Amino acid sequence: MDWLSDHWLDILGWGGSTLLVFSLMQARVLRFRVLNLVACLVLAVFNGLLEIWPMLAMNIVLSVINLWFIVRLVSARDDATVFEVLEVRPDDAYVAHVLRGNRADIVRFQPDFDTPASDDTVFLVQKGQETVGVVVLAVDAGTAHVRLDYVTPRFRDFSPGRFVWRSSSLLRDRGIRRVVTSPTMVGPYYDRLGFTHDGSSYALDV
Repeated sequence: MDWLSDHWLDILGWGGSTLLVFSLMQARVLRFRVLNLVACLVLAVFNGLLEIWPMLAMNIVLSVINLWFIVRLVSARDDATVFEVLEVRPDDAYVAHVLRGNRADIVRFQPDFDTPASDDTVFLVQKGQETVGVVVLAVDAGTAHVRLDYVTPRFRDFSPGRFVWRSSSLLRDRGIRRVVTSPTMVGPYYDRLGFTHDGSSYALDV
């Protein structure tokens, strides 16, 4: 206990610095901003206690910048002007390119997915000119069976699927009234979006 009381300030400084470095290793934009904000606040306290005013000022400014970006990122989750969904052919060359380039990441979450079938419905989720996700559905009598719901690591915190499933008329306009997810998906996030358990899958009425 005496050691801790003698070295708590060093621990605070090293902890903040470690968290700062760790935040820079994050691929997800929102997670990076949140961790970076916490690190900057810790380092602001550390530098304030040591009366290192230039570093204190810098960390306060960085905290404000991070907070501003976090507010923007969170508010954009359901904004139809941020994420655009484009329907493409299952045999589209660009879709094949995206799936091929992200193959190793895709099989981590959807191990049974290979390529879209000729009668599948395929959507690209775009943020500006950047492709952030691919959704592949097998539609039968108004029910869409999710064969693939993939989001690139950088945008995984934004849940573009949230926009597809809950915040747009994308499915309703195509006569889809029910969505059923693949039972083999690893780490599904659907319970946070209003889906309900349907055996080993999740289901949503749209």
